[in-house]
Amino acid sequence: MSNRPVIGITMGDPASIGPEIAIKALTDKHIYDICQPLLVGDAATFEHIIQKLNLDVTINPIQSVQEARFEYGNIDVYDLKNVDLENLEFGVVSAMAGNAAFTSVTKVIELAMKGEIDATVTGPLNKKSMNEAGHHYAGHTEIYAEYTGTKKYAMLLVEDNMKVIHVSTHVSLRQACDLVKKERILEVTELLYNGMKSLGETNLKIGIAGLNPHAGDSGLFGTEDDMEILPAVQEALALGYDVEGPVPADTMFSKAATGYYGGVVAMYHDQGHIPFKLSGFKWNPEKKQMDSVKGVNITMGLPIIRTSVDHGTAFEIAGKGIASADAMVLAIESAVQLAHHKTTATA
Repeated sequence: MSNRPVIGITMGDPASIGPEIAIKALTDKHIYDICQPLLVGDAATFEHIIQKLNLDVTINPIQSVQEARFEYGNIDVYDLKNVDLENLEFGVVSAMAGNAAFTSVTKVIELAMKGEIDATVTGPLNKKSMNEAGHHYAGHTEIYAEYTGTKKYAMLLVEDNMKVIHVSTHVSLRQACDLVKKERILEVTELLYNGMKSLGETNLKIGIAGLNPHAGDSGLFGTEDDMEILPAVQEALALGYDVEGPVPADTMFSKAATGYYGGVVAMYHDQGHIPFKLSGFKWNPEKKQMDSVKGVNITMGLPIIRTSVDHGTAFEIAGKGIASADAMVLAIESAVQLAHHKTTATA
């Protein structure tokens, strides 16, 4: 029996770069050295990508995990036959593509919950397409939470020194301010701590960001920092966590990038995502495309492992063969690391 974990990887939205980056990642022999990858989605779509990019790999469509061969050069696809290839248009929102992306995600969750695979990795999906298909979720995180029955969860972004967890994600900025509560900050701090340990992080010092400019400046610019965040920091310290805060967000991330903090808590989506993507995304102004897109999204608090690329569907370059698979490779590597940690922790 192989000690390489079985990693289920969804194709994402078929009209996006999702299938392309999944296939490109599996042309890397290193991936097969560390795990047994299994794509979950539409085999014909993956075959189309292979022909379009003229790649020297083949597809092995299967209907059960037991049929997988996990051989480099012959990519196993759990074939859901869920894409109408004749009507698929790259870079175009459609209910058909949204439904295909959604059903790929629910299938990979099902396989993980049954213990047939060790971890899951998700490709990018288009939220508008998914909603047009009648699946009304803010994103992957919320789908995973519902289908695994999870109440306490959070998005953790990982790239090099940066590990960022969020108090809230896909809500309006006005609503995000209302969600800054002591109990939620403590909850995500614990999830971050557990995530850092699972990823082998040795520096367990955590920075907790303020919400307002200058962390409120003693109430001059808002009261949330003093009324919600500071009490959460004090209680976290009392519980034994090595935390610091509320730290003004405009200085906290520069310290985090150097490794001063092993991880940081952001109060809302853009507070965490902007510095994170400044670190991991490299835009080439001459080519007008990304040279590199690095960053892994991990959902903490689930009973199963889920990592993901931390970028979107990139409809503007879908089907052009120029998408970077860097983030997908990192997401798979992180899933492998978490699977090994889970095995060790439960042994």
